[in-house]
Amino acid sequence: MSVIALVDDDRNILTSVSIALQAEGFTTRVYSDGETALKALVDNPPDLAVLDVKMPRMDGMELLRRLREKTPLPVIFLTSKDEELDEALGLALGADDYVVKPFSQRLLIARIRAILRRSELRSGPPAEAEAEEPAQIVRGRLAMDPARHRVTWDGRDVSLTVTEFMILEALAQRPGVVKSRNQLMDVAYQDDIYVDDRTIDSHIKRLRRKFREADPEFSAIETLYGVGYRFGEE
Repeated sequence: MSVIALVDDDRNILTSVSIALQAEGFTTRVYSDGETALKALVDNPPDLAVLDVKMPRMDGMELLRRLREKTPLPVIFLTSKDEELDEALGLALGADDYVVKPFSQRLLIARIRAILRRSELRSGPPAEAEAEEPAQIVRGRLAMDPARHRVTWDGRDVSLTVTEFMILEALAQRPGVVKSRNQLMDVAYQDDIYVDDRTIDSHIKRLRRKFREADPEFSAIETLYGVGYRFGEE
């Protein structure tokens, strides 16, 4: 049973979303501010966290920033319609997705399920699935191990979120082949969930930033303006 952490200073949202998730078979933990949530999320990580942006004591942006120093925990942001800059910054900091308030609980649950399915955090996989691990991907200095959610560049570990991993995997599987933003959206966001181009661009920027921390000369993810992205052939 997957555990979802909800962090929001609005008690009505905490209660209603928690009830909806529990009705869908999830276990929930609720926190009313970021400072209280931080230690709990690090010491006893859930399978996914849903964070509000505007909170007292520690807002969602600062909470995500601190979480990313310690864990690749999947995160969905709750943000208001007038907080477009916050959405972009949240994705740049490493959020996997965001949902705009006021939001449909069905939409939020669909996005939670999509991320959990991609990260393989749901319990009880078939025995035969456990026996067949996905093949590792090696492309020059890049090595990806999907079964262990591990990525290295020149032997240095690079910590990626679930969404970042899926996008990089789609590019690295066919070096030199251009993937459009729509194709990358289909990989990263299933279940007919709509996101705009900016979301993919933000994830690509975050990927490049992480790899450049391991190698300042990293340039393997190439942009073809007006077309899409590709993983460069070496």
